Amino acid sequence: MHLNLEEFENFTKISDDISWKFTTGTLTEGNFGITDIYPSKGVSEDELLKLAYSVETQSDHPIAKGIVREGKERKLELYEVKDFKNLTGKGLTANVNGAEVSVISPGAMRANHISFDEKVYEKLAGQGKTVVFVVKDDVLQGMIALADIIRKSSFEVIKELHDRGIETVMMTGDNSRVANYVGEQLGISKVIAEVLPHEKSKYVRELKQGGKKVAMIGDGINDAPALAEADVGIAIGAGTDVAIETADVILVNSNPSDILNILRLSKATTRKMFQNLVWAAGYNIIAIPLAAGILYNVGIVITPAIGAVIMSLSTIICAINAQLLKIE
Repeated sequence: MHLNLEEFENFTKISDDISWKFTTGTLTEGNFGITDIYPSKGVSEDELLKLAYSVETQSDHPIAKGIVREGKERKLELYEVKDFKNLTGKGLTANVNGAEVSVISPGAMRANHISFDEKVYEKLAGQGKTVVFVVKDDVLQGMIALADIIRKSSFEVIKELHDRGIETVMMTGDNSRVANYVGEQLGISKVIAEVLPHEKSKYVRELKQGGKKVAMIGDGINDAPALAEADVGIAIGAGTDVAIETADVILVNSNPSDILNILRLSKATTRKMFQNLVWAAGYNIIAIPLAAGILYNVGIVITPAIGAVIMSLSTIICAINAQLLKIE
């Protein structure tokens, strides 16, 4: 994590009246994960996943990777797959244990005139989830919903920021359904969705006009202008070089929880600066007049030798106090 003195001071000033802006990629892992499984009547959840898992092992699509990851975590059996085909814009199909199994989109379901529960689908789609259907020999086996996985650390970060009275805003180019779903799960104060790349800095500017200080967290090349516009720009270490070069602070470990560490570190550093300033000023205010002989008439005087020793002692005390920052 890189942070200079000016940013430390900014953090201390803005922490009590601040709006933190996040991008979706900062809060999520960027990997699809299964959120809901709806097997058809007479089909078990494991059987539905086995069929989808077996077919999706043949694909490298993000949705396929999410289903394969779930299958591996559950240690499910893989069926033998033959005649695999990628149906452009529709899904996948293959021969599984002698049956034709397809993992397809809602559009392909309608095109093939295969009925499904529209209410359940609309509910899942309304939460910003991607829904795929598993069909075996033209018979629906069930539906699987997937969504971008929210980082576990994101929940902790948002909760503590709110506990500190800090407003959080999520700004993303994703569609409103996906954005609102992530925002609702995390308890984000405000969600700004479907933002074009060049508009991010504009929204940061608008928020600053309300008299608030803004800290912007992002990782993409499109986030760079907004990072520069914010009072404090924070880049995820795994982000693009442009974002990293533009930001004031870099989270080397790419962990959102380090945002809380920044706040703690900035406040602790400012506290140490204040303590050392008080000590140094107090020493000079008292010691210099004494060394000049202001109390000579009452027998109190500091010789140059003693003054030099005390001055060195003052420097040592300030240095030790600064080192104590490591244990705070």
